Amino acid sequence: MPLTILVADDDFATRLSINDYLEILGYSVIAAENGKEALDLVEEFQPHLIVTDITMPEMDGYEFVRRVRTRPAFRLLPVIFLTERTSTEERIRGYQMGCDNYLAKPFELSELGVVIRSLLDRYALIAQASSRSPEPEMMPKEARSRVKDKGELDVLTQNSEMGDRPSPGPNSPSLTQREQEVLDLLTEGFSNIQIGS
Repeated sequence: MPLTILVADDDFATRLSINDYLEILGYSVIAAENGKEALDLVEEFQPHLIVTDITMPEMDGYEFVRRVRTRPAFRLLPVIFLTERTSTEERIRGYQMGCDNYLAKPFELSELGVVIRSLLDRYALIAQASSRSPEPEMMPKEARSRVKDKGELDVLTQNSEMGDRPSPGPNSPSLTQREQEVLDLLTEGFSNIQIGS
């Protein structure tokens, strides 16, 4: 089952080009032309990642992401802002609303693809480290290959429930000290906004 990505942009050509590119990469894509429609699609399809513009009719990207982040089930959902609004103030506001990455238009599809893969991999690692481990089909292929068998996933889940960290194995990703601190805060239930404060 392919991972689902929601693309929200009022520009039809942008939606179409992203949709076609991501489908070539093997993702399932759903699209919305405004934030209100995108919010309904998040509830209906529960995507694995969101790519959204900021300037859209009916509900802008800032408000859309803010509303997504208020729902506990979507607090850790990766979000990419893809927009022409690139001033420092606007980027700061985007991060405060809860976006994980900010790409300026015009953009390269190949860069967007790499950012998506990176965020999905990181999301899978965070989900594995928390007690809310995703089902294997929800994890990116690279992350699934890191967990050799169901027994290893059970050990990771059991250790996280007991508050222990599994000892790193030879294939364990190495995290910087800051990444580990953020991971600890996320598993304790803090939001991106709370961590950034």
